[in-house]
Amino acid sequence: MTDWDSSPPAAASGGRRLAAARAEARAVRQPLERPAPLRQAVYDVIAEMIINRELQPGEHLVENELAAQLGVSRQPVREALQRLHSEGWVDLRPALGAFVHVPTEAEADQLLAARTLLETESARLAARGATPEHIEHLWGLQRAGEKALSDDDQEGMVAANAALHAYVVSMSGNNVLAELIALVDRRVRWYYLPIARSRGREAWDEHAALIEVIASRNGKRAGDMMRRHTERTRESYHKRRKEAAEREALA
Repeated sequence: MTDWDSSPPAAASGGRRLAAARAEARAVRQPLERPAPLRQAVYDVIAEMIINRELQPGEHLVENELAAQLGVSRQPVREALQRLHSEGWVDLRPALGAFVHVPTEAEADQLLAARTLLETESARLAARGATPEHIEHLWGLQRAGEKALSDDDQEGMVAANAALHAYVVSMSGNNVLAELIALVDRRVRWYYLPIARSRGREAWDEHAALIEVIASRNGKRAGDMMRRHTERTRESYHKRRKEAAEREALA
């Protein structure tokens, strides 16, 4: 009978020592902090203030003023501004402080172009699987938007527009597509607010026509119509920026 050496080979023993060292190194890491609801709440409120233009692009963000306004200490405000900076909503300038980001024309164009591609596909898929219940809900969202329009409620128009588009995305049944669109949704709302009134009746007429096409379950037509609709929003945004620049040049 052959006697087997019970001691491990050098390579195997060295591998186990390396694995043990790695495990020990991982063990000494600091545990992850549990989510802080206040920190998240402060972040959400400031983000919405930026999106709704309560805080204007280029505006100086003063920590103690925001803290007093929100009834919190400066610490969660500072943390929220750091996160907003990492996400592109806020610019941090050395020795000057925090400022609401001023979007460039290229940034807006890239985002709105991406939105067109994603929402075109979502409309195509939504039409293919549309049910009477889906269509009824879309008409309810359409009525909410038209009410906001008649009330000249700019923020209400933006919210209703976002809700209608989000519901079309949910109808697509494509979770990956929904996640990608969710990444750009807040910024689209930010860009859309200044043109919500000027798009006005035209945009909601386009929504009504889109709902009718989705109800017919014609995916190609629905995709084409959504592409034209989102492209008009993109064109309106650039037109407004151009007009604003011309007014500033004449001032």
